Parts: sequence; structure tokens; C-alpha cells
Amino acid sequence: MTQTLPSIEIDSFWLPRKASTVAQDLDWAFYYVYGWSVLMFIGVVAAMLYFAYRYRRRTDKDVTSEIDHSTKLEVIWTAIPVAIVVSIFFVGLKGYIDAMVAPASAYEIQVTAQKWSWVFTYPNGKISMNELAVPKDRPVRLIMSSKDVIHSLWIPEFRIKQDVVPGNYTTLWFEATEESETALLCTEYCGTSHSDMLATVKVLPEDKFQEFLEDGADADMPPAELGKKVFASSGCGACHSLEGVKGVGPALNGIFGKTHEMSDGSQVVVDEAYLRESITVSNAKLVKGFPPVMPVFKGVLNDRQVDALVAFIKSQSQ
Repeated sequence: MTQTLPSIEIDSFWLPRKASTVAQDLDWAFYYVYGWSVLMFIGVVAAMLYFAYRYRRRTDKDVTSEIDHSTKLEVIWTAIPVAIVVSIFFVGLKGYIDAMVAPASAYEIQVTAQKWSWVFTYPNGKISMNELAVPKDRPVRLIMSSKDVIHSLWIPEFRIKQDVVPGNYTTLWFEATEESETALLCTEYCGTSHSDMLATVKVLPEDKFQEFLEDGADADMPPAELGKKVFASSGCGACHSLEGVKGVGPALNGIFGKTHEMSDGSQVVVDEAYLRESITVSNAKLVKGFPPVMPVFKGVLNDRQVDALVAFIKSQSQ
């Protein structure tokens, strides 16, 4: 059970749709450079073909003529490319500054990357995993860090991408312009389940966004059902199979009540206490034959979510 990637709508032959305010400038810069590249390619190839034909050798008596130096010609073919390159620089600079300098009033969301999930923490303390909700027509600034290795956050429809570095903070900002759901991906290879490090971005009107921040819709959900939801949203399926297939971590179906051998040679019965410890402190006890790569979920999942995950795993053995 892995995170499902939302569809990315295509706006043109080259690029996804433009769904943020910075996308317009960045797309213009792309097409500006692309247009000049095509024009120069056609010009160079056309000149090459013309000269190859015009000055081809016709008879054995043909000899190369003396070529005189032309200052005027050299100035022209130097000045024109310089002007083009300078114009490209300023087009790119404008887009870069717009993309990097966030408005002072931007709504700030903390982003924590870890193998292989995204954790989003909002100013009111709400935490969501692999689901980023943002208000429409309001600047949002992401303050990002990593718990393990370098990751890279990319939202194609917003035209934003930035490395997320352990022991440091990097930032991005955007202003979404359409109510939609789109994809967030990691584009820096970060291990076995890198391709499953996905998240959904939900752009909501302001009233719906406030409802999301205050959401208590899970309050009446049965523990095992809530656990299934947490299992999917937390990206647990990237490492743990429910079909008995060995992955980065042990398969979870039928695991409850069994005895496992740990990497230190000890034996542990898989009960509620062991499952809770494995979720919150992850590598405190490591099953033999598996690498110590599971992220720590203490402080990421609340007690009710952890209890629900335990209930869900137990249900896979019934």
C-alpha cells in the first residue's frame, strides 16, 4: 500500500500547467532561451549548408582564395551573441529573484524530509504526513530540513524545486492560483524507496483551508480503520508489505504474536509494546537481516495515531 501520485496536468507540449504566480515568469524564461536556441541552430545549420554548397570544389583547378581580415564582420558576430546572452541573463535574473524572495506576509509551513516521507507542520501545531494543504491566492513559504540524507522537494505545477539538506534549512515560496490537487516528489535519489517518496498538494479556498487546520474528522474513526489511513499517509507501504513480500523492512501481515530474532541475537515477541516502540523509536530493536533505515515517528505521529497503527497491524494477523 503505497502513496498514490496525483495526476499532473499538461499545459503545453513541454510543461505542466501553470498553477502558481512564479510559473509564468519561469515559463517565459524557458521559452525565451528555447526560442533563441532554435533560431541560432537554424541559422548556423543554414549558413553551414550554404557555404558548403557555395564554396564547394568544382574542378581540380579550384584553389582556396586569400581571405582578408574583416573587423566589421568580427564585431557583428561578437556583439549580437553578447547582446542575446545579456538579455537571457536579465530574463533569468528576474525569474530567479521573483522565485527566491518570499513576500514578508507569506504563511510559513515547516517541512521535514526523511526516508521516505514528508512531514508538514503548520503554525497552529497541526502535523500532516505526505499531504500538504495550502490556501489559494496566498503566499506560502516552506522552511525545509532533512533528518537523514539530502532530499529535494519538487512541485512541477508550481515550478518550484529545492534541495532539502540535513543539518540546515532551505526555503521555497509560492502562491497557488487554482483550487486543485497536484503532486509533490523527491528528485534527489535517497535510497531504495526513493520513487515512493511522494505527497499530495491540496490547494484550498481560505475557508476550506481553515477547516483543514481544525480538522477532527478522524475523531470517530475505529482504531484499525484510522491506522490504515495513517499507514497510507505516512508512507509505511514504501518499506513494509502487507502481502508477505520482503522489502526494506519486514512484511507486516501475520506478524503480530510471532517471535522475531533481533540483530543482536535476542528474541522478541511482536506485541503491542514492541510495535509501539518500533514506530516511535524505530531502531531501538532491529530485526535481523534488515538495515537500520526506518525513520523515527516520535513527535511526528500523536499517541492516537500510533495506537491506531498498532491496531491496524494487529488486524493484519486476524
